[in-house]
Amino acid sequence: MTLTSDPAATASDAAAFSTLRSDFYGFEDLLPEHEKTALAGLRSYLEAEVKPVVNGAWEKAEFPREILPGLHRQPVFGMQWDETKTFENSAVYRGWVALELARVDASVATYVGVQNGLAMGAIGVAGSPEQRAEWLPKLASGELIGAFGLTEPLSGSDSAQGLRTVARRDGDDWILDGAKRWIGNATFSDVTVIWARKADDGQVTGFIVPNDTPGFTATKIENKQSLRIVQNADIVLEGVRVPERLRLQNANTFRDTAAVLRLTRAEVAWAAVGNSIGAYEAALKYATERQQFGKPIAAHQLVQDLLAKSIGNITASIAMVTRVSQMLDHGTQRDEHAALAKAYATARMRETVAWAREAMGGNGIVLDYDVARHFADAEALYSYEGTREMNTLIVGKAITGQSAFV
Repeated sequence: MTLTSDPAATASDAAAFSTLRSDFYGFEDLLPEHEKTALAGLRSYLEAEVKPVVNGAWEKAEFPREILPGLHRQPVFGMQWDETKTFENSAVYRGWVALELARVDASVATYVGVQNGLAMGAIGVAGSPEQRAEWLPKLASGELIGAFGLTEPLSGSDSAQGLRTVARRDGDDWILDGAKRWIGNATFSDVTVIWARKADDGQVTGFIVPNDTPGFTATKIENKQSLRIVQNADIVLEGVRVPERLRLQNANTFRDTAAVLRLTRAEVAWAAVGNSIGAYEAALKYATERQQFGKPIAAHQLVQDLLAKSIGNITASIAMVTRVSQMLDHGTQRDEHAALAKAYATARMRETVAWAREAMGGNGIVLDYDVARHFADAEALYSYEGTREMNTLIVGKAITGQSAFV
């Protein structure tokens, strides 16, 4: 994969999307030229090929799989893994990718986060060189779709202590028994990284499990009102036999699981900013076109107040996530840095999407105007990859030296 836009995107297309007006302080200008060019190409592709289909897919609660070939040709997948990258890219650029994806649709951003960050991340962080060489290129190209199975029906925030899925050694194989919940992509993925506790020593390890393995079943979670495009599944593992060669060879404790989450948590914060921007831009467009009392509602003070508060939230959040990704690039980012960014950006997102909906009045609840989708999707982004409460406890421990975890 190279850092270029889709061949279908022309130079003039990319030029039309070379800047993001909602980046009020121009943080994108901190990127080097080759990353700005790649981002402009991605922005052009998303506007032309993805944005037109997402409202219909959201309404039907279906993933528009027809976008995947084009999406996997974008400068998005495999960026941080040695076996797949062909250029030197930054964590800040990867953050901007998450922002751009979520600006168009948070569900598509979540698909990429699961595929590129969690599934590929687990193999990239905890896999052997042979496993990385075998699996990462196929996942990066989209030849295979991946999922990440950590959360369980009775274990979410307490995964470190509460993981109930068990792996029992049986000769050269492992037998997995347990259940997982809220597993994105799992209804149509080819493989799922399953995290389980070893029966002999209680330590956590991971397995690359093909979804067609006997005893593995994934059932779509129905009736969601947030991230409806994401195909979340309940997974049941009943005597699933997995060879030792598919156990992640460098996954020996929950610390190795946490290392994957540490790499992706900041990108969820970036996605929250993107979701905020998607709602804000839709509200701004509406405000300039909607006429009330003889003039656009954008000319009314109360609407301008909502829009100004929104751009303030967005700008402050971009500043925070830019800095936390710079720290990752410099090797100085710690858990509490990513935790604060995720907690802060998602809280500001919740405010921003509510103000955008308010600015649009009754039309704010109709999918046709986009804000309703961003408004609903914000609730899932607010909770997954660490709730606000859990992230504040990580920050609280760092700044006080005292653990408030139960």
